[in-house]
Amino acid sequence: MALYRYKGIDDNGKVRQGRVSAANDVDLESRIEDMGLELISSMEVKAGRSLFGNKKITRQELINFCLHMEQMNSVGVPILQGLEDLRDSIENPRFQEVVSAMIVSIEGGKTLSESLEEFPWVFDDIFISLIRVGEHSGQLSKVLQNIIESLKWQDEMAAQTRKLLKYPVFVGTIVMGVVFFLMLYLVPQMVDFISNMGHELPIHTRALIIVSDFFSAYWYLILSLPVLSFIIVKYLASSRPSVRYYVDAMKLDLWLVGPIIRKIILSRFANYFALLYSSGVTVLNSMEISEAIAGNKKISRALYEARHQIADGVKMSESMENAELFPPLVVRMIKMGESTGALDTALLNVSYFYNRDVKESIEKFQAMIEPAMTIVLGVILGWVMFSVLGPVYDIISKV
Repeated sequence: MALYRYKGIDDNGKVRQGRVSAANDVDLESRIEDMGLELISSMEVKAGRSLFGNKKITRQELINFCLHMEQMNSVGVPILQGLEDLRDSIENPRFQEVVSAMIVSIEGGKTLSESLEEFPWVFDDIFISLIRVGEHSGQLSKVLQNIIESLKWQDEMAAQTRKLLKYPVFVGTIVMGVVFFLMLYLVPQMVDFISNMGHELPIHTRALIIVSDFFSAYWYLILSLPVLSFIIVKYLASSRPSVRYYVDAMKLDLWLVGPIIRKIILSRFANYFALLYSSGVTVLNSMEISEAIAGNKKISRALYEARHQIADGVKMSESMENAELFPPLVVRMIKMGESTGALDTALLNVSYFYNRDVKESIEKFQAMIEPAMTIVLGVILGWVMFSVLGPVYDIISKV
């Protein structure tokens, strides 16, 4: 499938343009006609460029898509008709193009899951795998309900992650702003006044002068170095697997934040695995899919090793214990699920356990970060005041 940029005109004479995937020029014309447009011009987009440009299809739009398809399917409306109704009600033109292309694919003989595979940047591997399982088992409505719950859960986890990062970043920015103001403006003026007194300065005052001079001379490095370091590390991590593994491992070892990140990732794994397994996907296939969406190379490698142990006949609970992924309590929950034949329920309990733990950890982290930042700011201000006012007090006391 190639990507094309097109320009067309609708029945009202309004010119519309966008991008759509098609096998060839004939297929492109057919897809444009199905969108209710008459093709004016088209041009193939170079490989590697996104079909949707900068317009992102949100998780909420995917939830609405699944909700609509589940309702249509549950009352017996054919998939093709359901997609046609959905296409006319979608406000996002990019998503409308996706649905139109899916309609053309299904009319050409493809299944719903096969039409979804043409858009991996919209529908991930888990989404497609679950739809395929629903088609084969005849339980597409149930699978769509599970996907809706999973997408809502993803929204909640994303909100918790943003909550974890937002406050320390905001407070840290305030602290850095105060430090720059002190070092670049306030301290130099006070130091000039003290130096003109002609008395020997104490060591902590000289240290403050050195730090202030460094900020004044290299402020651009202090501001740009963290950004450049982030860009370089991100580039190396994307191009070299060994660097990516080291960076991901370091994230899990960060003080305070690392354990929370680990819990969020393992909660996502348990939730996705339970969703796949309960929909009829085998344990090994569920593990393989979970490796790809873990989002952390260290945990992905641990899941890979656990999957191979399961393939060799080791129980899932034992493989998780050997991989040192989960604490003993969670391993016992998985072991109980294996013995009772309710592994999906056990994994949902694991996800619930981690969700609750993540919320409590974030609340504790935020409760700690506020006084910690206050103490840091207080120490800096105290150092500045003591270094500046100390010599002034000594001079006055000698007079």
